[in-house]
Amino acid sequence: MKWEQLTDEQKQEVERQLSIIRRGVVEIVPEDDLKTNVMKAVVTGEPMKIKLGLDPSAPDIHVGHTVVLHKLRQFQELGHQIQLIIGDFTGRIGDPTGKSETRKQLTEEDVMRNAETYKKQIFKILDPELTKVYYNSEWLSPLNFADVVGLSAKVTVARMMERDDFTKRFTTGQPISIHEFFYPLMQGYDSVALKSDVELGGTDQKFNLLMGRTLQKEYGVDPQAAITLPLLEGLDGVNKMSKSLGNYIGIDEEPNQIYGKSMSIPDELMLKYYELATDISNDELLALREGMAKGTAHPRDLKMRLAYTFVRMYQGQEAAEQAELHFKTVFQQRALPQDIEAVELSSKELEEGSIKLVKLLVTLGLQASNGEAKRSITQGAVKINEEKKDDPNADILPAEGDVIQVGKRKFVKVKLV
Repeated sequence: MKWEQLTDEQKQEVERQLSIIRRGVVEIVPEDDLKTNVMKAVVTGEPMKIKLGLDPSAPDIHVGHTVVLHKLRQFQELGHQIQLIIGDFTGRIGDPTGKSETRKQLTEEDVMRNAETYKKQIFKILDPELTKVYYNSEWLSPLNFADVVGLSAKVTVARMMERDDFTKRFTTGQPISIHEFFYPLMQGYDSVALKSDVELGGTDQKFNLLMGRTLQKEYGVDPQAAITLPLLEGLDGVNKMSKSLGNYIGIDEEPNQIYGKSMSIPDELMLKYYELATDISNDELLALREGMAKGTAHPRDLKMRLAYTFVRMYQGQEAAEQAELHFKTVFQQRALPQDIEAVELSSKELEEGSIKLVKLLVTLGLQASNGEAKRSITQGAVKINEEKKDDPNADILPAEGDVIQVGKRKFVKVKLV
């Protein structure tokens, strides 16, 4: 199919779709194949098949995970068919991408339990009626040993060693298990089984995405286009968003938590968050970009809109309005919240009526450890009745009703027992 054969109306629709698809992407490999597939879909009315594979290795999804999901939603709104693959088979092995050692294999029960949580959270973004969900055990489990040998014969060891993580582990003497080589083969075979036209993934998934393209050619299937998306930095503005680093915004968190965490996104990352992790239109994004460049939009206002948008997307309009009101009341007007949790403090914890500030924070559950409590205190993040406390060794004489605060979002009221 050639561009010259399209009508003006069809050309406009192709360009419109490509402009939406290109938003926020790092690379399209190859872009000509994507354009051809879009043209075919526009002319024939047959939707493209857009694949995303997810291994449910952990039960919760954060905003960083949603970058590819929002791109899927855009494809969905353009009328294309979403192939969401739950890697119940591959998830038992674990993707070796970016790992310096062999990943612990999950049990089938672990994978399926996580998968159910994944689906619940994913459908906060995707339309379940327009999403086809597959489990890759459907086609991977029936393969016999001869099939597996035939699959592995399609790719050389040298090709596998092109992966940076495998090369680094090999040169530093870190072990590489044979079964890890099979992960990209299995992910690629998913594309063969479903005859996918496009596959999405983060930039760290490029090798796996191109493996799908390679195997499709080997099995006589039209090769897919691969689209990579950037990895989203977390709230620290440096590292990839990660629950283990604590720099994440969970989409299943309480509305006030989502809103409050969003307000600590670094200013220089706001537009990236808007572009990659929200449902605002391209026109709205352009207006925000221009407002930032001209100085007509205040960063605080844009951040509040971003926080509101995240809560609206994942918890609903009413929750977003309440979270915004809570933030304005507590932090902008510097008033204490009305519904502070009362936490019991036993007299047994007190020595002659007093308690070390560090111990108080841990006892009340405001901090997980003495070390964490000391850091918060020395950083000036601790207040008692609105008065900052910056001495970790301070002796505190707690009274009934005292309000203890750590950071911008943690409050408890002392209840002496």
